[in-house]
Amino acid sequence: MHFLSFVWDPSKGIDLGFFTLHYYSMMWIVAFVLGLAIMKRIYKHENQSDASLDSLFIYSVVGIMLGARLGHVIFYQPELFKEDFFSIFLPFSFKGGIHFTGFQGLASHGAAIAMIVSMYLYNKKVLHKSVLWILDRVVIPVASGAVFVRLGNFINSEIIGKPTGSDYGVIFKQLPQDMQVPRHPAQLYESFSYVFVFLILWYFYWKTNKSEQQGFLFGLFLVLLWTIRFCVEFVKEAQNAERADWALNTGQWLSIPFILIGLYFMFVYKPKTELS
Repeated sequence: MHFLSFVWDPSKGIDLGFFTLHYYSMMWIVAFVLGLAIMKRIYKHENQSDASLDSLFIYSVVGIMLGARLGHVIFYQPELFKEDFFSIFLPFSFKGGIHFTGFQGLASHGAAIAMIVSMYLYNKKVLHKSVLWILDRVVIPVASGAVFVRLGNFINSEIIGKPTGSDYGVIFKQLPQDMQVPRHPAQLYESFSYVFVFLILWYFYWKTNKSEQQGFLFGLFLVLLWTIRFCVEFVKEAQNAERADWALNTGQWLSIPFILIGLYFMFVYKPKTELS
């Protein structure tokens, strides 16, 4: 009997009769709504229009969700391209009949890449400043959103940690019986750590002049978030064993380039001076 363990067996969501409102989906909604509120305050401080903020919200939601989904499929579940193609883009599984699944299987690496691409398009079509100007600011609400996404993963009993090998840990009752042992709550480790990423970025934006150093806040975000991701992967079960059985796992290998890019923008990058 595990006296120091915590048994986790929540419902997946609220049953509304015709479909279930998943708590995981609600966490994404909270992430985007909170992010909008944070960005609204930043845009007011920067004297940007409400219209440009509305466009930013649309570009962010579409870009991040699409990138997160494609990232998961490409890096962890590429067989879906052949076996159940439309399930990649729709909240349904069509394999063996039509089943409502909600939007699940989202990868943060894909979301990060899509965020950069969508901000490039947003800047080109709407903002007309520089990509790094918007990236330096949008990473603040993104960091706050990451807190709730990982809480959603915990609620779903997914992206689980490895067994602790002791009585300490969380027992995920929704896992198969042979996997119901005390495990590291890896999702909570990440979620708690991302709170500090948000607070650090918030401090540097409001209390220092680092927002004027183009690329610094974006680089700081990459270094902090992906270093945390890299470290937590050591106590996290591999999402795809076939892709994670050599030296480091897939998540760690994918994190390293982001950390290096972040260091570059923090300490090496020099913006091009505009000719008058």
